[in-house]
Amino acid sequence: MLLHMFYFFFFIPCVLFVVLPQPLVVDGLREIRTKQPHFDESPTYLWPLPAEFTSGDEVFTVDPSLELVVDGAGGASDIVREAFERYRKIIFEHSGSDYVAGRFRFKRVLRESIISEYDVSQLKITVHSDNEELQFGVDESYTLLVSAGEVTIEANTVYGALRGIETFSQLCSFDYATKTVQIHKAPWVIHDQPRFAYRGLMLDTARHYLPVGVIKQIIDSMSYAKFNVLHWHIVDKESFPLEVPSYPNLWNGSYSKSERYTVEDAYEIVNFAKMRGINVMAEVDVPGHSESWGVGYPDLWPSPTCKEPLDVSKDFTFDVISGILTGLRQIFPFELFHLGGDEVDTKCWSQTPHVQQWLQDNNLTPTDAYGYFVVKAQEIALSENWSPVNWQEAFQAFPYNLSPQTIVHNWVGPGLCPYAVAEGYRCIFSNQKVWYLDHVNVTWDEVYTAEPLEGIYDPSQQKLVIGGEVCMWGEHVDTSDIQQTIWPRAAAAAERLWSPRESTLKANIATTTLPRLLNFRCLLNRRGVAAAPVKNLQARQAPDSAGSCYDQ
Repeated sequence: MLLHMFYFFFFIPCVLFVVLPQPLVVDGLREIRTKQPHFDESPTYLWPLPAEFTSGDEVFTVDPSLELVVDGAGGASDIVREAFERYRKIIFEHSGSDYVAGRFRFKRVLRESIISEYDVSQLKITVHSDNEELQFGVDESYTLLVSAGEVTIEANTVYGALRGIETFSQLCSFDYATKTVQIHKAPWVIHDQPRFAYRGLMLDTARHYLPVGVIKQIIDSMSYAKFNVLHWHIVDKESFPLEVPSYPNLWNGSYSKSERYTVEDAYEIVNFAKMRGINVMAEVDVPGHSESWGVGYPDLWPSPTCKEPLDVSKDFTFDVISGILTGLRQIFPFELFHLGGDEVDTKCWSQTPHVQQWLQDNNLTPTDAYGYFVVKAQEIALSENWSPVNWQEAFQAFPYNLSPQTIVHNWVGPGLCPYAVAEGYRCIFSNQKVWYLDHVNVTWDEVYTAEPLEGIYDPSQQKLVIGGEVCMWGEHVDTSDIQQTIWPRAAAAAERLWSPRESTLKANIATTTLPRLLNFRCLLNRRGVAAAPVKNLQARQAPDSAGSCYDQ
């Protein structure tokens, strides 16, 4: 009896109402004081917002022995089955294995909360195609129906099914009073698809090495926000951590022998990402940002005292690039490959006698040689059936020399994509003023209100903007703080890239969007992601006092 009374008085949860007294910075110019969001412990704050949805006013309970039923040509895919098991652990996070299996270790204590019948006992997933190829533009649409007795997800591909499972998991919440998983505002009808085909997050592992396990954690967190491309900026001036079997001395340019990625590591990252519907786009930046290459092969430097850009005058330089790309093609199946091409300072070429002679012999200026290098690197990538991606400087310097398949990656500021698509090139939006996550003074609402199609009004040109990407440059982050620097601001871009523009522009940021983002940040925390508070002046700033996860 005493034990029963102890549980009654100390384990009945309280309804939590939070106050958000801090100001919200809008457009980085003015501050407004937000109204108090209402968190009633029966939340349905979906992130990113689905394309179309309706809901009811019922509460359904979910059977801890939730059964997976598959149908269609691709329903039995391992991708679907493994996702179901991953999300089962997330949904039933407060239940031990005995509870999930339908058995109750503490039956005598919890007799009052045992439910004999649950409203939802099955998750039925129908996938129409058995094609599991994950390429650019893969169909990620899905329909999610929640009704008493069953939840159904219907998708054309396994990757649409993954997005539906994520949405289903966000509908589920644990009720501490009854110790059951519940779905509020049921029944649900959701028809969803992404706004853009390319929704990326860039990781820089050259400025600070990130262990494979950390990269996997970030990939997991990306899937929660429905990102679908990990742009892996593998090498740079400071380090070359990747194994290249055809040129084994290249990774002599790593920071240390323990800060390297083997071929097997790269395979593991790509396959891990695929199981979550995320492509990995590798980047090998040429001809600049390349000093680390010469640690293993000094002939790649113009001279021992002038170490970048790579030596444009030597066939050996392009032999190495070809060897790298040929090897990486066996690892990275995604059709896009990033060749960099940014911030190229050609002084080394002008100041090195043998390169200067080569320029004269070929009647080239240093700027001409820059264009020659980029185009030749593109030809190597094209020969490996890759579509080349280049930072915007290549387009700005020689727009008519690039391959028609080139994707221009905007980063310097706004207004570049309109020019690129007007010339018929595809474009990725990553305006550094709003979508560079290392700029920790940029607030979430500035990220959220950025628009990839700004200044583009022709529908045919709008289609050439394939999407956007937030960039996590690594000079000032490492394993210790990368997650809280990425999240939750990256989620603001994720919704901009997934959800219909009309629905998110109509929303009032302070009263509608903010509560959902606060909830998503707390969801990330519950799933083990070290996402920082939404409302702070610096991206990595911790709470300054005691309070709820929502009271930031």
